Amino acid sequence: MIIDTDLEFTGRIVTPDAPDWDDARVGRMFNGRRPGRQPAAVLVAENEQDIVNGVRLARANGWSVVTRSGGHSWAGWTVQDGTLLIDIGNLQDIRYDDETKIVSAQPAVKGGDVLSPFLEERGRFFNGGHCPSVGIGGFLLQGGQGWNQRGWGWAAESVVAIDVVTAEGILVRADEKENSDLFWAARGAGPAFPGVVTRFHLATREKFGFLGHTVQAFELDDFSPVMTWLYETHKSVSTDVEIVAVSTPTPLPDGTERRVLLVTAVALVADRAAAEEALAPFAANPYLDRAVFSFHCKESSLAEQRAQQELQNPEHWQYLTDNAWVQGDDHADVVEHIRPLFADIPTERGFAIWMSNGPTRELPDMAFSLQTEAYVASYTVYEDPTEFQRNRDWLNGAFEHAQPVTAGQYLGDSDMTNRQLKFMGTEQFAKLQQIWADRDPDGRFVRYLAKDPATVNRNHWQL
Repeated sequence: MIIDTDLEFTGRIVTPDAPDWDDARVGRMFNGRRPGRQPAAVLVAENEQDIVNGVRLARANGWSVVTRSGGHSWAGWTVQDGTLLIDIGNLQDIRYDDETKIVSAQPAVKGGDVLSPFLEERGRFFNGGHCPSVGIGGFLLQGGQGWNQRGWGWAAESVVAIDVVTAEGILVRADEKENSDLFWAARGAGPAFPGVVTRFHLATREKFGFLGHTVQAFELDDFSPVMTWLYETHKSVSTDVEIVAVSTPTPLPDGTERRVLLVTAVALVADRAAAEEALAPFAANPYLDRAVFSFHCKESSLAEQRAQQELQNPEHWQYLTDNAWVQGDDHADVVEHIRPLFADIPTERGFAIWMSNGPTRELPDMAFSLQTEAYVASYTVYEDPTEFQRNRDWLNGAFEHAQPVTAGQYLGDSDMTNRQLKFMGTEQFAKLQQIWADRDPDGRFVRYLAKDPATVNRNHWQL
């Protein structure tokens, strides 16, 4: 029962008795593994005023509010019991200012499929997410692990302002000078941000002139020596190069396909000569003679890279994933602790990534505040729901093996209903809690969906 109000909506309110309830509740989720949690209602918003009125409706009914933009939360954070789920998937407006080079985009805009081509046509670039169908909303709120963040910064660092609906149901602008607390929180608070962002204003950069791609494929038996070499090398590579190692099924030159370790480097630079120079360290890989195949500084494009990402991330399959910020002075030891994540993946289409974030640098003052020189994540990808427990057990065991070298995790690939880790600096988390108290004392907006809310932002083995 919804308490009657005089509020009017251009969009539609869907309640559990509606014939399309399940579609409204979980139909836009990327992950085919759907949670059973039941919101009180879903508001399919059409514009900013719908969001304003949605927050006011929630206040009248005593509901907390959850927001869905792109629907890519692996853990299904947007589906929570007894809440008003405001689905803003229809808010996809993009505007570009030729003078300031700032693009303003609404949260459901897909960073790769839509925003990147829009900017490329104007000679500009924004380092959004790798999976092209990810909406920018949740991606930016969690910090934004995008293209070449090791050199160009986290995507959230390019947010210069936001338009946001507050807990009082008021639409305001937030930037470094006005409502600066909300601006601070929007860059890293993730699903516990105390408001609904209706538009991001993003600084863009000049589009690079050449994309050079190096790939070296190795048998998994060579994981330890190759990854130890990569650890010894990656921090000295040009900061215009994104460095990722991937364990994934790969078509091979002999016409077969099997899981291998791909060491990949993407140079985003002015021209081929600059790419050759930036990628030169990979040509010196001492294990290159063991490669199953390799190519060096092959010309590629963002469109080609996006197509490969789509193959890697099939929509509506079932996913279980986890991740860790890993660290350690003994690189060979770190490699051995993360090896099972790459070598023992239990599903045929599953994959794991190691991403360089080195050399690490001091982050700006924002909620996103925890990082190490390397990030690992492993994804099980399957279709049969009965495989859930097997995959969950494997994932938990592999990350327990990595625990001695784990500092915390990235919000974007985490599931706190299963495993709780630190994701934010201690001082920053205290500041976020104060912002919650100041801006949303009634808890109008949900906090983190966690197994134990009292121990959020703490590594479970350190309690």
